[in-house]
Amino acid sequence: MSGCFITVEGIEGVGKTTNIEFIASLLQKAGKELVLTREPGGTSLGEDVRELLLGHKHDGMSRDAELLLMFAARAEHLDKIVNPALEEGKWVLCDRFTDATYAYQGGGRGFDTAPIEILENLVQGELRPALTLLLDVSVEVGLDRAGKRSEPDRFEKEKHDFFERVRQTYLQRAQADSQRMVVIDASQSLENVQSQIQAALTDFLASH
Repeated sequence: MSGCFITVEGIEGVGKTTNIEFIASLLQKAGKELVLTREPGGTSLGEDVRELLLGHKHDGMSRDAELLLMFAARAEHLDKIVNPALEEGKWVLCDRFTDATYAYQGGGRGFDTAPIEILENLVQGELRPALTLLLDVSVEVGLDRAGKRSEPDRFEKEKHDFFERVRQTYLQRAQADSQRMVVIDASQSLENVQSQIQAALTDFLASH
């Protein structure tokens, strides 16, 4: 594959939507042919699964079903969107990927990492993001921001402790894989946050 795969992660309220637009503009200015996508979602099947996962029709869904639905959507996403784009030499910028599964289903739901790793290898093969930008804020700040923008989805209705486990799992993964994952302090002003992002991307682009 000659393209490049970049992901953006973080708990609710970190500002992913705003900053993904900024990241996309920087990559396009650098001359990269870019595909923007998201998980769960990205494909027709994936968006249907997203509705199942985020909507309230299936509140109380078993954690096994939730995990398998995440990877079912991911398998379709990789087959239809991500892998073809990378093979064509395009850059793919994705709102959340498997780090989110480790954080939400592993940390949040208390899933052992072993089945997640098995599914990761089965569905993705050797594909891993080349760069992951982890937008980080405290749970209090994130949930306060998220609560002001829309009605809470199935995940956003979880308790504070759930999101604390999610956040800590993200940070632990970033510490363990600091070459790939760059932590951005998203509690600062938008200008400062985007300055951090630009610095991280500049460093990354210099070596790619």
